[in-house]
Amino acid sequence: MTTRRRFLTILAGAAVLPTLTNAAARWQGIALGAKAQIILDHPGADALIASAVAEISRLEGLFSLHQNSQLTRLNAAGSLANPAPEMLELLSICSAINARTGGAFDPTIQPLWALYAERFAATGTAPTAVQIAARNIGWQHVHFSPVEVSFAKPDMALTLNGIAQGYIADKVAALFRVEGVENVLIDTGEIMALGVAPDGAAWPVTIANSNSQIAPLSNAAIATSAPLGTSFDAAATVGHILDPRTGQPGGHWAQVSVSATTAALADGLSTAFCLMSAVEIQTAGEGGVYGVVTIDIA
Repeated sequence: MTTRRRFLTILAGAAVLPTLTNAAARWQGIALGAKAQIILDHPGADALIASAVAEISRLEGLFSLHQNSQLTRLNAAGSLANPAPEMLELLSICSAINARTGGAFDPTIQPLWALYAERFAATGTAPTAVQIAARNIGWQHVHFSPVEVSFAKPDMALTLNGIAQGYIADKVAALFRVEGVENVLIDTGEIMALGVAPDGAAWPVTIANSNSQIAPLSNAAIATSAPLGTSFDAAATVGHILDPRTGQPGGHWAQVSVSATTAALADGLSTAFCLMSAVEIQTAGEGGVYGVVTIDIA
């Protein structure tokens, strides 16, 4: 069984909580297994937050690895007819990030992840090279259209855990925008900050386990990944971020944080950047794909 640590404790909005007005509201809950919160200063906050929580639940019904979701049905059958528009949108984002990171971001890593989890739970050791090579992974084998999502090889599976939390934050932000909300902080494990905090300043965001100072956020997103945030072994030395190009646990860095215009982009890139060199990270960002990157060396 894997061990889990809450490495991604992004402490957002804590500095402004004492100054919240009577109209402000704060919701705390769980989204895709991660602690989540919404901070909103708006006269209709309660109704808006209720709508946002319902949206989170709806999207979990698409992307969860544990519910009877569209994702679990796809993984079980190898195909999914009539995928939801959000599934297609997220898979398109995955394709773009996979290409930009040279394959470092690859949701088809799930069978390999399951292999590591099973082997460590059963024997306390890593899988063999032969076992690793036998797993079918590779984003090029995933095909999707409004009609169907399918795998070109048998026994494939996806995990969207490296990007779905960010995507959900983006969709909740879109819901608030439609309702005319200009200032809100959404934390679904990754953060999307619209406008300003109740004190009129940008949302103050700091990151746990980090030596880096993160600038306050306004109309931007931030995500953090750490190879040892979840580990396969009891000693917490074999990290959960596996390199799809090698089949081995990766980790150039202890922790990586990425700021971007969307939380899905920040989420996917922070996962991939853990596996990439500084030069590769710089190359991936050519064209203004993301903003600030902070890297903490082990």
